[in-house]
Amino acid sequence: MELIDAIRARHSVRKYSDKAIEPKIVETLRWSIDECNSLAGLHIQLVTDEPKAFASGLLKYGAFSGVKNYLVMAAPSGAAFEEKVGYYGERLVLLAQTLGLNSCWVGLTYKKIQGAFSLEDGEIVHCVIALGYGLTSGVQHPLKDIKNFYEAPGDTVPAWFERGIQAAVLAPTAINQQKFKFSLKGRNTVSVKTLFSMAGYTNIDLGIVKYHFEIAADKENFTWE
Repeated sequence: MELIDAIRARHSVRKYSDKAIEPKIVETLRWSIDECNSLAGLHIQLVTDEPKAFASGLLKYGAFSGVKNYLVMAAPSGAAFEEKVGYYGERLVLLAQTLGLNSCWVGLTYKKIQGAFSLEDGEIVHCVIALGYGLTSGVQHPLKDIKNFYEAPGDTVPAWFERGIQAAVLAPTAINQQKFKFSLKGRNTVSVKTLFSMAGYTNIDLGIVKYHFEIAADKENFTWE
């Protein structure tokens, strides 16, 4: 499965089977986690076979069940690291999708289990990402017209830019808020900004949508402003 196919296939999944993640897949995920941490100065950690973080009885958005594997998205605080959490977290989410796993970004509705992960001085847990074999593959939320998510000079945009926006619109965002706006400047300069949100998490969302955009638009076609 190519990454663009993973973008189209990935949907948020909250109910998982008891099937353990195969050791070879765990090894692949850990290798990619190490690479992401090295590139971005993050402290992402994979927790396996630990069911307490999503134990029943929690008040939460969406009903989780069967979650015992998850990524702890730990990093220093601040907007720049929040964006990196989104960008590299989605890189891992799409890798997991290509490996046959399902996933779900989770902001608040989990317990931090002592001993399951570690934090260095100055680090916080920004969010977690549930992983595993879903009981379903999830469903696609209704999609808005892509014209709601960008501004560009003229009546038409390059095909690569349109592909990028289409992929960005498929990106997971907190409570499906989609508070972002792309701008095409000149022939190949792109910027993207966050919009106001009562829910927060917009900087993490920003990293996620930028990663989706890059995959579909191809980084050779544009530069970020």
